Amino acid sequence: MTDNLYLPEGYLTGTEENEYCLSGVRGLRAAMETGRIVEAYATECESGTMDLRVDLRGIRGVIPRKEAVFSADGSPVKDIAVITRVAKPVCFKVIGLYDGGEGRPTAVLSRRAAQKECAERYVSKLRPGDVIPAAVTHLEPFGAFVDIGCGIVSLITVDSISVSRISHPGDRFSPGDRISAVVKSRDPETGRITLTHRELLGTWEENAAAFGASRTVSGIVRGVEEYGVFVELAPNLAGLAEPKEGVGEGDPCAVYIKSIIPEKMKIKLVLVDAGVGEVRLPVKYYVDPATTKRMTRWRYSPECCPRVIETVFE
Repeated sequence: MTDNLYLPEGYLTGTEENEYCLSGVRGLRAAMETGRIVEAYATECESGTMDLRVDLRGIRGVIPRKEAVFSADGSPVKDIAVITRVAKPVCFKVIGLYDGGEGRPTAVLSRRAAQKECAERYVSKLRPGDVIPAAVTHLEPFGAFVDIGCGIVSLITVDSISVSRISHPGDRFSPGDRISAVVKSRDPETGRITLTHRELLGTWEENAAAFGASRTVSGIVRGVEEYGVFVELAPNLAGLAEPKEGVGEGDPCAVYIKSIIPEKMKIKLVLVDAGVGEVRLPVKYYVDPATTKRMTRWRYSPECCPRVIETVFE
């Protein structure tokens, strides 16, 4: 991929170019003439018209309801899609400037136009394996919805968030998080993009290198079975401890590492304590999105392990 000009909403805020466009009528007119995508905060949704008011620093900015969302199939704009933009950054193109009375200029804005251009010039060209920036918009039990550009939303299913299993995307993400993701697939008929995330979080060996036998470390209980307790040590690494009563999913814990076995891709643990304190396992990218723009193949399992876990992007 070339440098991405169509970033998730929120990414343009504070940039030099965006600040110039918001500096006054001259900047907004320049944005209108050049077709530049600008970003500012939506402050209000007007009752009746459902138009969005946008903070343009003294200039009245309006996104008419029909200009709030781009739909490839031409479906009507839903009220909830407009209301939920209030108090959040929105991208737009300036499509009109006029005197709104009392010497106060008014700018007519179109988020739909920005999204349409993003869909045609950026999203339509994405292919499996492309590494892209994204912003988490909201979470559901089945996955995380993320903005992949100008408010266009895609999904990372819960099983694609990390190798270490989690019960809910909220175990890993929060709304507003800026993340990176990899294009997993593209529907040839609808053009809909699905994403994956776990391929950026390192292989088994890369994660296991941060640990060693005979050490006691923190973790989070991610699964409780009759035969043992699965403990997450890092977002892409888990080990198995012997069964212990009173332990539940999501419990923070301390574990003693008995052994690390690469050829079996196993880490044997002993639960020292559980359910006390707080444990946060930060997301660490082992693939640098700044330098790696595309992945073709990713193998999680060590070469010495007969069990193969890998992703091949086609």
